[in-house]
Amino acid sequence: MSEETLFERGLKVRKAVLGEEYVNKSIAGADEFTRTMAEWSTEYCWGALWTRPGLDRRSRSIANIAMISALNRPHELGLHIKAAIQNGVTKDEIKEVLLQVAVYCGVPAGIDSFRIARDAFKELEATGDPHVNGGE
Repeated sequence: MSEETLFERGLKVRKAVLGEEYVNKSIAGADEFTRTMAEWSTEYCWGALWTRPGLDRRSRSIANIAMISALNRPHELGLHIKAAIQNGVTKDEIKEVLLQVAVYCGVPAGIDSFRIARDAFKELEATGDPHVNGGE
């Protein structure tokens, strides 16, 4: 048997965290220009980093929410809010992370992040996701 590549390891984790449907659509949508970035992020972000033993997925999700909020990346934030719910982070915990962002990164960042989180929760609720209300 051959050893699993970083890309293969990353693809497994990425699908587990973000959902197989989303990941398959993302990969299918890659073109000649974006394919290298998609492969690189799958290999290094998901394959090399998310598979490290130092933090569990729940902790990585909390860190990502804070960083992505601070960086003002709304698409990625919505995606990672939904992933955090799947990784066992509660809505109340997400609220606390976003309050921390508001104090340390600025109220406008906090306000935008709360709006994005609320929209992500609504999307999960619309799909009947059982995890979304686990923390309330």
